[in-house]
Amino acid sequence: MAIFVPHAGCPYACSFCDQRCISGQAQIPTPETVRKTAEQALKALGDRTKDSELAFFGGSFTAIDRGLMCGLLEAARDYVGEGKLSGIRVSTRPDAVDEEVLGLLKAYGVTAVELGAQSMDDAVLEKNGRGHTVRDVREAAARIQKTGLSLGLQMMTGLYGDTDEGARRTAHELAALKPDTVRIYPTVVMEGTPLAGWYLEGRYTPPGLWETVALCARLLDFFEKRHIRVIRVGLHAEVSLQEHRLAGPWHPAFGELCENERFFCRAERLLSGREPGRYCIHTNPRDQSKMTGQKKRNLARLQELGFSCKVVPEEGMKAGELRITRT
Repeated sequence: MAIFVPHAGCPYACSFCDQRCISGQAQIPTPETVRKTAEQALKALGDRTKDSELAFFGGSFTAIDRGLMCGLLEAARDYVGEGKLSGIRVSTRPDAVDEEVLGLLKAYGVTAVELGAQSMDDAVLEKNGRGHTVRDVREAAARIQKTGLSLGLQMMTGLYGDTDEGARRTAHELAALKPDTVRIYPTVVMEGTPLAGWYLEGRYTPPGLWETVALCARLLDFFEKRHIRVIRVGLHAEVSLQEHRLAGPWHPAFGELCENERFFCRAERLLSGREPGRYCIHTNPRDQSKMTGQKKRNLARLQELGFSCKVVPEEGMKAGELRITRT
């Protein structure tokens, strides 16, 4: 369960950041907000809350007013201490986590800290007004791990001045830091941002949806092979995002599209070198829709390659496993 904590006082103007939503359209939560959110989640999730975290997202949590931060954490700590929730997760900037604040977080029961790294290229960070460096990311990650907290890292694709190859290099750099979790967010152009101005001036052209899906699918494969859990790919389908988005690769089921792409690539590899014709693609029943693709897009793409395929669910197959037979 997530609570949005806007950071109206942030001194940086990141190219992609919607300052209007952060500073004017989102209410600052209170300890009572935390309690209400937790109670609602407890009723809705039942026993599953024991495996759920309470997460503070939206702004640089460790850079907000210290009294507000402690008040929110104190309200959340009660639920963790009583065993109703598994932990507390916070998201912040790499340059806002010194040893003092990490000690404070741990004292309040925080179990995981996510860093908005976004890119591991100093030139890209500077062009997008991030206000921190690659070195800040590395040093903050090391401090978090030294404190014994779970480390999460967030990256963005399609940033101004970046490339697909640059995003892949960022993924390699982040993996080298051995995080427990990763989030992958495509850059979306929001009204009122520096990026929106560059887009309208023609200085910035966001990558297309399917181009971004293909890249993020490869990134998912990359992190999975290194046993690093990706806990989110794509932005949440929030009303404010849909209302103020100018351009960019957004889709309400972006993560699902990426999974579909991964299955298409696996099937394409297995069919490579075979004669065109009719084939059955056997999958775990839970993977049937992933292999078929949204609106049967994967089957249509395979048909264009000369393979008329039918997806056959088969009990006993492992998740993600595919088997091809000729019909």
